[in-house]
Amino acid sequence: MDSPNRPFVELRNSKLGPVLVKALQARHFDAEYFDDIPQAVEKVFSLIPGDHVISWGGSMTAAAMDLYNEAAKRDYKLINRDTAKTQDEKMEMMRQALLCDTYLMGANAISEDGQLVNIDAYGNRAAALCFGPRQVIVIAGMNKVRKTLDIAIARARTIAAPLNIQRFAANKTPCNISGACEDCKSPDSICSHMVITRLCKPAGRIKVILVGKDLGF
Repeated sequence: MDSPNRPFVELRNSKLGPVLVKALQARHFDAEYFDDIPQAVEKVFSLIPGDHVISWGGSMTAAAMDLYNEAAKRDYKLINRDTAKTQDEKMEMMRQALLCDTYLMGANAISEDGQLVNIDAYGNRAAALCFGPRQVIVIAGMNKVRKTLDIAIARARTIAAPLNIQRFAANKTPCNISGACEDCKSPDSICSHMVITRLCKPAGRIKVILVGKDLGF
């Protein structure tokens, strides 16, 4: 059942979203805000030409919006690492994804002044964000937004990472056991690479779709 506070959260999102869009645009991102998921989904696919090869970085936000299945239904060519039969094949597909046409991903956090924060294990998602794919579409719920860059970094490390690691029962990191970030150096850590994207260059290559819902970790 929805929280009785939900209408007020969504009202606040509808006010903050357009403000954040302006902050992102000032940093040369293409950005738009949508109150609901179906509108955001249609916007995402309006940005992707029919001949584009699509790949992604395992975003729980994109999964919650059913973007992967929708891309398959629309007959795009996909590089889908989840179809790999071995770890070596999966890693090769992750490498191939760096030269796809459109890369879909979420964000671990976004500061109110328009900077993106992402933490990766192998760095494949962060690498694609920085360079490689012709365009990157970042889809983020407003639960990812924090007031300052420092607080956004803290969110990525102490909220997003300990939640994400729960998907991997075999990974014996401290946060998978305790639920709290312990700044570990475990070989199983998923916090190997942290990328702060303060500007989009070239301008418009990274598109940010903000959704006025709680999505992903």
